[in-house]
Amino acid sequence: MVAVLGLLVLMVLPAVIGIVHDRRIDRQLRQAQEDREPRENRDGQKSSSRSTVPSTATWYADGRRSKKLVNS
Repeated sequence: MVAVLGLLVLMVLPAVIGIVHDRRIDRQLRQAQEDREPRENRDGQKSSSRSTVPSTATWYADGRRSKKLVNS
């Protein structure tokens, strides 16, 4: 039983480390975006309240669309 749990931990650990890494990068990007917005407003440039980054659903749909085009 210990061996099975050990294997489970070994298989799950890389995924957990990847998720933590991605969240840290997302937090850093968000902070950089927030730090950049006040400078853009001072320079007289318009700042959009909407995010220009497509959602995960959009990326998923685009990927599915491109696969369909290749297959057809």
